[in-house]
Amino acid sequence: MEQDAADGFDDDLLAVRASEGDEDAFAVLVRRHSSRLLALAVHLLGSRTDAEDAVQDAFLSAWRRLPEFQHKASFGTWMYRIVTNRCLNTLRRRAGALPLHAVPDPATDPDRSPPHVAEIDAATAALTAALQRLSPELRVCWVLRELHSLHYEEIAHVTGSSEQTVRGRLFRARRALTEAIRPWR
Repeated sequence: MEQDAADGFDDDLLAVRASEGDEDAFAVLVRRHSSRLLALAVHLLGSRTDAEDAVQDAFLSAWRRLPEFQHKASFGTWMYRIVTNRCLNTLRRRAGALPLHAVPDPATDPDRSPPHVAEIDAATAALTAALQRLSPELRVCWVLRELHSLHYEEIAHVTGSSEQTVRGRLFRARRALTEAIRPWR
């Protein structure tokens, strides 16, 4: 299958073709999903280098495990789960506090005043620090929901937990983050 022709196919068909050894089909899947998965990993790990390693490892693992993919969830959700597990394993191996720079620096706009920019920077730092203090399980659920717009069912599948557990984790994460940024509201 040529890559240009494969671009028009849906993920399920591409996953089937890739599981049969079609490297072009898998390349299309990698191209389609890598930017979102990299963003997820950066949000979870706080390091672009670590995130790139996690996503690369996840795609290698997916390539080897494609014959096991049962299509119970979408290919994208399956990849979210693999990347999330890689990131959680990395977080568990790390010692001490996690420097998480999950929120990008605000773009400098010439029309904004320096005090406004300073206030945004301080609020961003407060949110970043609050995200850093969340447990990895709470952070994963919050990032998947708020930054990647996954539904509760998808997050449950990615994290290997129930929807009720996801809802509870999101509630606790939101409550902690709301409290942390209260001075900035």
